[in-house]
Amino acid sequence: MANKTVPVEKGQTYTIEITGLGHSGEGVGRYQDFTVFVSGALTGETVAAVITTVKKTYAIGKLSTVTTPSPHRTKPACEIYSLCGGCQLQHVSYEEQLSVKRQQVVDAITRIGKLPEVVVHPTLGAANPWYYRNKMQFPVGRKNSKVVVGCYAQGSHDIIDTDNCLIQHQINNDIAREVRTAIQELGIEPYDEHTGQGVIRHVLGRVGTTTGQIMVVLVTATERLPKEQALIERLTASIPGLVSIIQNINPKRTNIIMGHKTITLWGQDTISDKLGEFTFAISARSFFQVNTVQAEVLYNQAVKYAGLTGSETVIDAYCGTGTITLFLARHAAKVYGIEIVEPAILDARQNAITNHVTNAEFIVGDAVDIMPHMFKQGIKPDVIVVDPPRAGCEQKILETFVNMQPKRIVYVSCNPASLARDLAVLNDLGYKTIEIQPVDMFAQTFHVECVALIERE
Repeated sequence: MANKTVPVEKGQTYTIEITGLGHSGEGVGRYQDFTVFVSGALTGETVAAVITTVKKTYAIGKLSTVTTPSPHRTKPACEIYSLCGGCQLQHVSYEEQLSVKRQQVVDAITRIGKLPEVVVHPTLGAANPWYYRNKMQFPVGRKNSKVVVGCYAQGSHDIIDTDNCLIQHQINNDIAREVRTAIQELGIEPYDEHTGQGVIRHVLGRVGTTTGQIMVVLVTATERLPKEQALIERLTASIPGLVSIIQNINPKRTNIIMGHKTITLWGQDTISDKLGEFTFAISARSFFQVNTVQAEVLYNQAVKYAGLTGSETVIDAYCGTGTITLFLARHAAKVYGIEIVEPAILDARQNAITNHVTNAEFIVGDAVDIMPHMFKQGIKPDVIVVDPPRAGCEQKILETFVNMQPKRIVYVSCNPASLARDLAVLNDLGYKTIEIQPVDMFAQTFHVECVALIERE
């Protein structure tokens, strides 16, 4: 495949100097002025890499040896790190991970947003960057005669049997072990995505980190769960704190984990957990931040940027189950949460009742349609808070925000690239980004959350 403009060949090894990191944590270097991405390589390193993929404008290499290591390189703590696709930065010291994530935001804001003057603060790191995930969702399969439960290998659907995931809450690791043993000994057949045969597709664990309540969710391809009672007895006897066992049925041949039908097999329909002073009910399909401690840091930052004095009207677009909304409500006169997913709004309303919050109102619908109608009714927000999906906001919703003329917009983002694009749009519409605070919600991975403060010029 090599030609005059492509100086590397698939299967050959080349020495490459790494000059930066890509948006997925991979090393970025050049060979004879040709871009090569090398997973596992760090900025400043000289490495040998075997080329695995060649395209017209770039190549991908597999790290072979590190000739000149970075001072920030560290030995991964996880035994299956090189196989698993769950983490990308365990080979980087935690201090440097925080620096890398800030730089990821700076690069996006500068290159995509064309806003180099925006202040990007140092990333707010976690006190403990291990065992933080309160939610686990592991695929279940079979290798030869053995049931396997764990993470997918990077870039594939091969299941890496996982006994001790270092970013999962330890109770979730216990759940994975107990379910694996029970399925094996009871003879319940794992699902095979190639044939569409078998029963159990995924096992989910949810942990209330402040309450100690535990939920196990078994995602099945079939309505009937063989050995159901025996499985319930095994799990309730072996998992202290277990209060809920749920079956979710997903018969479709799809990569989507959960189906639409959910049955409570034993115990409660939900577990509870706390964020700050607020208690939230969490069902099998509820959205709830997977890092409880850092979620509180993130939401408090959003409240700080909102600059509330107690007299403001606030709109929380994409409010989900109302977590940020309730944090805002404690400091505002009135908060409106808008969300297109009706079950999330039902959860949000119940969360408000549970926490005795009376100045939050939740509305089902698309913010693009709802907000102009609210404006015509005389509702004029002082602050708009938005926490959109990874794809960010459509231009129409950004224009809707601007038309309501809030004093400031607080943008919570899980994707620096879409954040940068949207900040550029808002800048052109007269709303200037003042500063951005990255927050490390997902230690050992390349993901970074941000909160941006945007003010009307």
